[in-house]
Amino acid sequence: MTLPQRQVRMSKVDTAWLRMDTESNLMMIVGVWRIRPGVALADVRERIASQLLQYPRFGQKVVEDAMGSVWVQDSNFDIQRHLVPEVLPLRAGADGEALLKARVGELAMQSLDTAHPLWQFHLVEDMGDGSSALIARIHHCIGDGIALIAVMLSITDGGKAPPKRRSREPEEHDWLTDHLMRPITGMTVKAIRMAGASMAKGMDHLIHPASPLDNSLDMARMGYQAVSDVAAFALMADDSHTRLKGKPGTSKRVAWGEPLPLDAVKAVGKAMNASINDVLLSCVAGAIGSYLSAKGDSVDGQEIRAMVPVNLRPMEKAYQLGNRFGLVPLVLPIGIANPVERLYAVKARMQELKGSFQPVLAFGLLSVAGLLIKPVQHAMLNIFAKKATAVMTNVPGPAEALHFCGSEVERVMFWVPQSGDIGVGVSLLTYAGQVQFSLITDSTLCPDPEKVVANFTPEFNKLLLLALMLPWAE
Repeated sequence: MTLPQRQVRMSKVDTAWLRMDTESNLMMIVGVWRIRPGVALADVRERIASQLLQYPRFGQKVVEDAMGSVWVQDSNFDIQRHLVPEVLPLRAGADGEALLKARVGELAMQSLDTAHPLWQFHLVEDMGDGSSALIARIHHCIGDGIALIAVMLSITDGGKAPPKRRSREPEEHDWLTDHLMRPITGMTVKAIRMAGASMAKGMDHLIHPASPLDNSLDMARMGYQAVSDVAAFALMADDSHTRLKGKPGTSKRVAWGEPLPLDAVKAVGKAMNASINDVLLSCVAGAIGSYLSAKGDSVDGQEIRAMVPVNLRPMEKAYQLGNRFGLVPLVLPIGIANPVERLYAVKARMQELKGSFQPVLAFGLLSVAGLLIKPVQHAMLNIFAKKATAVMTNVPGPAEALHFCGSEVERVMFWVPQSGDIGVGVSLLTYAGQVQFSLITDSTLCPDPEKVVANFTPEFNKLLLLALMLPWAE
């Protein structure tokens, strides 16, 4: 079927994300920038109009037809609809940070207007302390976390949206690659091995439905891999039952704490012969375990799984919107109280993931799900919910602070959506020499995520103290 000019057929994977919204989980990526000094709404609107809209997708709405969905230019596009002022009730003595967290939780459960492009920014011009807060809500069908971080970087001072096509020599300087994509890609290559050229071709077919595979063997492999993935997840034991699992409600809570110095995390990792990733994930497991213990739950020997998105986008396609990631089930040993023992248990789990094909296979599952009717799609995707307690992202961001409309972006936070009946989203982000830990939770399953967040730094301090007690090298 040939589409009219300015219309683009949506990929199977993106279609799956479009149709995945439920009463409990909207498929939005939500982010927050804290900006100092504060910025004006007019300046932000001008920046978004000049930079963000260079990506055609942000001016397009979704129209469904008999064959799926297409991206169509919104003839009634209005920038004022997509960047709106947000005013917090900052009365005398009010905690602006707490009010911001509450508002972000509310916005995470407010649907985007399907009659227009599926994104919206909210600007709190005055947080009461001379700073501003920019809240972003972008539907997952537009792109995955890696692609959207690249988009957000493009609207910072000095950032430019890339041309539609570009060829790069390996030595060419690229500010986005240097800031973000190279460390992500390097980490992914080390942790996950791709399944070869044939699988890559198969994924391209899933992303670009009009492109034929070179031969039927490629399609056969993709079919076999998708069937294998369904079987693997079906045979995997359901995740441990804790109060964090169950039927979610219809409201969200958001929490974040003070960031950790990245240099301190690196020092602990070096002293303990572990990676930064190992140290941070161990602290997450300890924070969750401590929270459950404080609630009176027994966690001795228990483990929970977190579904972790893994970037499958090659370097030359770093700027492409759409979804191109896999999922791996990472085991968090929440029942190990000894921080060192827990750290090495996490390290062992990470080693087990090396060489795994699971991310590629989960990508295929999402592609298949995009072709199914909604009830069947939800049933398939709830396989993930039964096998995991949380969705977790762990992203290394820019090493230096970014600037936006002449002001410094002090802190960056974002959360990916939880699908099916999963009610916990964990986010780890390194930015400007700091590590930010934050949570988004279903208020029925976890009404007080700030108590989980409060445990994170104490868990790290245990490892830091032990590292300082080790013999110092000459």
